[in-house]
Amino acid sequence: MSKTYFNKRDADNLEKLEHILDEDLPDFCREYFVGISGNTTALTRLNYAYDIRTFFNYLTKKVYRLKGKNTKEITPTDIEQLSPFEIEAYLNYVEIYKDAEGNIIKNSERGKSRKLAAIRSMIRYFEKKQIIKYNPTASVDTPKLREKEIIRLDTDEINAMFEVVDTGDGLSTRQQKYQENTRVRDLAIVSLLLGTGIRVSELVGIDVDDVNFNDLSFVVTRKGGARVILYFSEEVAGYLYDYYCMRTADKSLKNEPALFLSLQKRRITTRAVENIIKKYSLVAAPLKHITPHKLRSTFGTQLYRNTGDIYVVADVLGHKDVNTTKRHYAAITDDIRRNASTKVSLRTDNMSNNKQNKDNNE
Repeated sequence: MSKTYFNKRDADNLEKLEHILDEDLPDFCREYFVGISGNTTALTRLNYAYDIRTFFNYLTKKVYRLKGKNTKEITPTDIEQLSPFEIEAYLNYVEIYKDAEGNIIKNSERGKSRKLAAIRSMIRYFEKKQIIKYNPTASVDTPKLREKEIIRLDTDEINAMFEVVDTGDGLSTRQQKYQENTRVRDLAIVSLLLGTGIRVSELVGIDVDDVNFNDLSFVVTRKGGARVILYFSEEVAGYLYDYYCMRTADKSLKNEPALFLSLQKRRITTRAVENIIKKYSLVAAPLKHITPHKLRSTFGTQLYRNTGDIYVVADVLGHKDVNTTKRHYAAITDDIRRNASTKVSLRTDNMSNNKQNKDNNE
C-alpha cells in the first residue's frame, strides 16, 4: 500500500501559503492553487505564491492603469489586458529590486525564468478554464540560461570525503566532538547521496520502513509526490546497514518514522544535511563549493560515463524531461564518443595472427 509523505515542513508551507492567499492575493487565485495541488508539492505552490505576489506588487506600483490598486483587487481582466512588453518590463525589474522589507533582491537569468514560469502557469490555468481570453506571456521569450560548468567531485576527492567523515581528520576540535556522535549516520548520508544521486529533499523524507536490505532497495518521494523504488549498491548497503542497525536499536524511537535523525532525535532537515556536506567537503575539496546537489551531479556524471545512456541517467535521477539531463551532462558526451571509438575492432587477433603467419611463410 502506497503512502504519502507529509511532515511538519509541508504543514508549515501550507500555512504560509494560506496566509498569502488570505492577505495578499485576490480570491480568484485560490482556485488556481487548488487546481494544481494534485501534481505539485506544498513547497512548489508556496514558491509560486511568492512569485505571483511579487508580480502583482509590481503591477500595482509600475503599471499606470493599475497604480493605487491593492494586490487583492487585481482581476483576471487586469491580467489579460497586460501587454507582452509589460511582462518583459517586469522581468527586467526583478533583475535587482527591493522587497517590502527593503532588502535588495537579485535574480539571475535562471531566477527570472522561474518567475516567468510561475506567472505563465497561473495564466495558462485560467486560459484553459476560459476565465482569461488572452495570454500576454505567450509571446514572451524565456530568459536564455547560461550553461554552468558541472561542479563535481573527482575520484580522489570522493575518497578524501569518506576519509574525513570516517576519521574526522582535518576537522576542528569542536567539529570532531560532533563527528564522534554522527560518524555512522554521516557515512550513510554521504554514501547514499553519492551512490544513488537522490535529492537532499528525497533523502530527508526517507522513513525506516522505506528501506529493504533483501533486494537493496528503498523508496523515495520524488518532486510532485510520486513514490518510486530505487536501488543501492553493496558498498552503499554496508554504510547504510550500520546506521540502520544503530537507528532501529534505539527503542525510544519506535514511534519516529524518519530514518535520518538530528542529534535532537527528530527528522533531519535539508539545511542540516547541507551543512554536513559543507563541513566535510571544505576539508576534502576546499577549492570547490560542494553541496548535496553537487554530489548528485557527481553520481550522474559517473553513471553517464559508465553507461553512455542518457535515458538511464534521466530515469535514475528522476528528470521528467531527458533534455534537462542532456543539458547538464552534454559536456562529457565527447569523452563518451572518444571512448566508444576504442570499443570496436576491425580485425580480430586471430586474423592478425594468420596474416603474420602468412607473411613469415613467404
